[in-house]
Amino acid sequence: MEVGAEGFARCLPRLRRRILRSAFVALDMEFTGLHSTCLQNNEPSLFDSPAERYLKARQSVQRFTLVQLGKCCSDTESDLPRYVVHSYNFFLFPSTLGVRDVELTLSASSIQFLSHYGFDYNKFLKDGIPYMNEVQEKNLRQHLLAGSWKVCSTNNADRDVLKKAIDEVTSWIAAAAEDETMVLQDLSGYHVLEVQLVLRQALQNIWTEPLGDKKVMVKKVSPEHRQLLENSSYDRCQKKLILLAARGFTNLFQILVNAKKPLVGHNMLMDLMHLHDKFYRPLPESYEEFKRNIHNLFPVIIDTKTVTKSMQKECLFPRASSLLEVYTVLCSSILNPKGPPCPVIALASGCSRYAEKKSPHEAGYDAFLCGSVLLMSAHLLLCRSTDDAVEADPSFSQYLTVLAEHVNKVNFIRGGVSSINLSGEDAPCHRPPALVVHVRGWPGLNERQIYQEFKARCRFDVRRLSKNQFILLSNKYKHVRLVLRDYRHHPHLQVSVYRHWRHSPSVNCLLQ
Repeated sequence: MEVGAEGFARCLPRLRRRILRSAFVALDMEFTGLHSTCLQNNEPSLFDSPAERYLKARQSVQRFTLVQLGKCCSDTESDLPRYVVHSYNFFLFPSTLGVRDVELTLSASSIQFLSHYGFDYNKFLKDGIPYMNEVQEKNLRQHLLAGSWKVCSTNNADRDVLKKAIDEVTSWIAAAAEDETMVLQDLSGYHVLEVQLVLRQALQNIWTEPLGDKKVMVKKVSPEHRQLLENSSYDRCQKKLILLAARGFTNLFQILVNAKKPLVGHNMLMDLMHLHDKFYRPLPESYEEFKRNIHNLFPVIIDTKTVTKSMQKECLFPRASSLLEVYTVLCSSILNPKGPPCPVIALASGCSRYAEKKSPHEAGYDAFLCGSVLLMSAHLLLCRSTDDAVEADPSFSQYLTVLAEHVNKVNFIRGGVSSINLSGEDAPCHRPPALVVHVRGWPGLNERQIYQEFKARCRFDVRRLSKNQFILLSNKYKHVRLVLRDYRHHPHLQVSVYRHWRHSPSVNCLLQ
């Protein structure tokens, strides 16, 4: 089910009920970009520690924005089907109401990627649900309390709309009698609210009321009558209502935080960082502070990438590169041909489109896949842990029990650790040994050339150690063995296992 700005407020009470009734909530997000190429040395690398990777990702998250967020709630039902899935697709756009104008950065490859999968940019731009974090909300609240409303948009079209409205009202009011009214036409979206705020601030002898979605009624009143109306509970421009409108999707985020339901995603690190930055607070510089904040917001987080990665060995899980491939494998009987059937997962009425058509990289569909992968993976692990002696209808709490070792472990892509631990210390770095390449008789060689030299055989990340030495890192032991074997007698490149006491420039300085 698609939800935009126009229908979001009406849907919010129903969305709240769905979340409170759900066993878990699965999320997926689409962004205007992933890794900023404008920033030097910002590409993810095998040399990154979790803290270093966080700082790199933080810079990208601050530049790019969310365009779409998918949410999937699974209700546990007493009768079959056991899990009824409500999947929603939200188009998002940063709030432009009273906050500093937000700059949007677009990555050409990301925009092209989303376009290839049918993303509707008109819905993002024209009907995106606004949102703001706590810092932006505080700034807006201060402006409202001080009565110092300021139009922050630098869009000439927005300013023209407001200027036209002010000109019409000031021309009309000079000759208007008290209680006489006029109607401003052809307003849209936040203009309906912003026009009223600007007019009320500029003119003390008028009152305004919205008429539907595109009109505003302006009435000439006495200052005394105006004061009475401002204190009325019927005022559509009450400060709390303005904040509610400007917060937009952040209201749903807060419901999610308060509900403390298990939060599920796939390769979640960037998703969690955007949640923090866009709806909670700007990302802190401290990696440990980020982890504490996320754990306080969502005490139970399950990354299905971490779960399925661990199943590759113990359950002979085929290697799958995408979420859809993982879902397809789990839907087949390959992994559990004789075991009890997986829980029945049915899409609720109004959300049945995904049962009829695959929509990869649409956030709502990927959230549905993610929730389904969680349930099927947990069921498979439960069967393995009890030698297939599983009751016909296991509870979700039983699934959580078998998933316990994966809770709050978020997948770490191409790094020295396999996952980030949001509720404690990260595991020690565990990866194949680093290699050191000593160059002889090949002057001027740089990191890129070294990378190209080894690329034909296997993939390494490269970092210069000294003028004639480079460190190679791989995440596969077989690649390390292959290079040590094939370069044993190379005329220009001597490759050996890196030993800190022998190869580190800082140690060598002390020994000289």
